[in-house]
Amino acid sequence: MRHLPTTLVRLVERVRPQTLAVVDLGSNSFRLEIGRVEGSQIFSLDTWRETIRFGAGMDAKGNLTLGARKTALACLARFRERLSGLHPSAVRAVATNTFRVARNAASFLPQAEATLGFPIDVIGGHEEARLIYLGAAHVLPAARESRLVIDIGGGSTEFIVGRGMVPQRLASLKLGCVSMTSMFFPTGSLRASAFRKAETHARAQIEAIAREFGHEHWREAFASSGTALALAAILEENGWSTGGITPGGLARLRRRMIDAGRADRLAPLLVKPERAPVLAGGFAVMAAAVAELRVERIAPVGGALRLGVLYDLLGRTEQRDTRAVTVANLSARYHIDRTHAGRVAAMARALYLDASPAPDDQHAQFVEWAALLHEIGHTVSHLGFHKHSAYILQNADMPGFSAQEQRYLATLALSCRGNLAKVLPAVRNADDAAQMLALRLAVLFHHARRTIDLPRIAIRVDQSIRFHVAKQWLTAHPLTAHLLDLERAQWRAAGRAWKA
Repeated sequence: MRHLPTTLVRLVERVRPQTLAVVDLGSNSFRLEIGRVEGSQIFSLDTWRETIRFGAGMDAKGNLTLGARKTALACLARFRERLSGLHPSAVRAVATNTFRVARNAASFLPQAEATLGFPIDVIGGHEEARLIYLGAAHVLPAARESRLVIDIGGGSTEFIVGRGMVPQRLASLKLGCVSMTSMFFPTGSLRASAFRKAETHARAQIEAIAREFGHEHWREAFASSGTALALAAILEENGWSTGGITPGGLARLRRRMIDAGRADRLAPLLVKPERAPVLAGGFAVMAAAVAELRVERIAPVGGALRLGVLYDLLGRTEQRDTRAVTVANLSARYHIDRTHAGRVAAMARALYLDASPAPDDQHAQFVEWAALLHEIGHTVSHLGFHKHSAYILQNADMPGFSAQEQRYLATLALSCRGNLAKVLPAVRNADDAAQMLALRLAVLFHHARRTIDLPRIAIRVDQSIRFHVAKQWLTAHPLTAHLLDLERAQWRAAGRAWKA
């Protein structure tokens, strides 16, 4: 076993991958996109899309049906074959609204991950919006003025106002082409009354954000979804618009859809006929957005979420991780004692790398981030601050982090002190125990909140904990020795033997 220095152990840097891939598990379609990295740019190599209407596969209780799950797994198995050979660091899978709202999504997720062969990040609405804007910003011409980007997905619609590469306002509403179609056009019948109800429903939700996203906050408007591409193509090919999506063009298309009477008669209007069943729901959301935000013209832009995930992934491989920026911003916003947090973080990461039987660089990074933010709950109360820290980290808007990653950080923060019983279910293996032990010991050793001469520590976690510090050092630091005795008792009570 190595002895710990007081400085942070450096990880060996990985060679940046030349090929990156993203899997987008949407409510309407599952998509796979592979890109080639050239300098700071990504060029598309391959795309694969399967329209499986996953969001429509929920029963009356909000559970994904067996049929929907089987269809999804079959698609993921095909994606896995195409992704074979790619390093895990070069692939990111993200899941959106249906995985956020389905009651049994959490129990289905491990099966989906096993089938795909890669972890799946369930991203929140604001994180989805941020990634959509990042993708759109990379394909749009440079401009100084603020822009509006709308993305109508299968189960949610994201609204973003941003300038350059930076989103300024983000919103996610539970309006999507699949969910709206299921709610207002369930049989495929296209009646005028159904359009009125659907658009009124959508306008009521969009009205709540209209003050922040109205036309006075941006110069140009763009839409980045398959719905937007389909609507723009219909309007332009029929001469109902000279370019993009306009209120007048939408009015003419609405009349045409009502005249058709049924969704299955819309296929001749579409380049991709498979979008016909959900076109009415997507149309209702777009028409409502145009009306409420007073948009005169929307230009379509494709693939924003997937491209955004690819560029975000590229940033992680180049040490420009958005999550690191988020951690720094949270530290400043909540007035964390960064000098103290930095000392704890350096020791926690080094302890984990020595303690774990199979240290993982991503886990080491999360131990460090948890240490940097473990006192974020002090802004609520010094008493039980770790509980407040866990709540904040699980519920705050944290750009770059998935829902699972936020829960992971929250659990680590909760574990930083006190009784282990509250986090015992999360300690699944020796590596999990090593992460929590490393953070707890780093907090314990820095209880005085000042620079100290750290001892030489030998540590290892497997079925038991092996831990050794020189007796002379402990004799000179009786309070720390007492705290270590209490820590030893906690782990023994949790069923993990502690050997000197």
